[in-house]
Amino acid sequence: MKIGVIADDFTGASDIALTLALGGMSTVQYVGVPTGVADDVDAGVVALKSRTIDAADAITQSLAACDWLLAQGAVQIIFKVCSTFDSTAEGNIGPVATALAARLGETQIIVCPAFPENGRSVYQGHLFVNDGLVSESGMQDHPLTPMTDADLRRVLAAQTDWPVAHIDFRTVDRGADAIGLAMPTSPAMVIVDAVRDVDLVQIGAAAKHRKLLVGGSGIAIGLPANFGQAPSTPQWSGITGKAAILSGSCSRATRTQVQTYTGPKREITAAQVVDGTVDANGLADWIVSTDGAPLIYSSADPDVVRAAQDTYGRDVVAQRIEALFTDLTTCLVQRGVKRLIVAGGETSGAAVAGLNAQALRIGPKLAAGVPAMRVEGTDIAVALKSGNFGGPGFFTESLHLMEQPT
Repeated sequence: MKIGVIADDFTGASDIALTLALGGMSTVQYVGVPTGVADDVDAGVVALKSRTIDAADAITQSLAACDWLLAQGAVQIIFKVCSTFDSTAEGNIGPVATALAARLGETQIIVCPAFPENGRSVYQGHLFVNDGLVSESGMQDHPLTPMTDADLRRVLAAQTDWPVAHIDFRTVDRGADAIGLAMPTSPAMVIVDAVRDVDLVQIGAAAKHRKLLVGGSGIAIGLPANFGQAPSTPQWSGITGKAAILSGSCSRATRTQVQTYTGPKREITAAQVVDGTVDANGLADWIVSTDGAPLIYSSADPDVVRAAQDTYGRDVVAQRIEALFTDLTTCLVQRGVKRLIVAGGETSGAAVAGLNAQALRIGPKLAAGVPAMRVEGTDIAVALKSGNFGGPGFFTESLHLMEQPT
């Protein structure tokens, strides 16, 4: 293993795994911290559910992942966070990055969540989503990690006692050598501007000998070349069979995808989940008895989500919905479902738990940041989609692509 990734959620893990695979690296996504020895792969991605848990627990899990990746031979560690950098004043980006730096003996940390293909760019230290600030993109309404400040320097400074520095776009535009010369000589976390893929390629070249990087999947674009890899398309034999779609994301993009989808669909509400009006077995029976690829969704408007949280409690709503999606995934696999698309980070983590998967082999690109993946040892294909990723027709297009060999 050459590169090891610690991802703070499951969709983020598959996102960066795709970037590394398209860069020519054989890549496997692991579910939680493995206990055995990894397969002979170039890049290993450990998927955690650590974005919204207590910071101390996130640090413990991330350090365990780091130690395992180092034991497999990884010489560079990436702490993969969301391309919207969403977190709170308590973390978990800053605390985890600080702990990983201490474990690795790294004193200057490049931090860049830019992902131009999906409209994420960093300019003058501020994070943009398409043509607006992240704090005006809808992420300010996120139910768990609202992003109300687009200045990444302030966001990160609130989470760590490390100095936070900045390398601006003009420096990045001059290339890898200029980026290297602009790096501080004293300990610092360094927000680096990037608005184009070529910027990320230069950042990757400048980071060739860095032990730790922090960012979105885009930060990995330039890294495979440091290990002599060339871009390629991951092999995929194509998987057919019964399909289902599960969505728990409340993002604008996913709600549009739900509205656009013309196949059979059924909404579940927080009230139904909390009071037990719906259950996994009943939903699974409906899915397998319905033609096409049925969609189960709880992707409500943010105001509806907040009202449910006020009525039942935020943690109760989240835990009950996640538990339902875990049980539903288990039921679907038992009933022979072969293709599964899941939208939303927390929902994806719940679904993977229901799959009882230990590792996912990275396949071809379905959309920017979303690969098709095969559950190791099975003929089950799964796609884990971050809430904000994909175009309006993502569900239908991805189901078709899963069937096509490369």
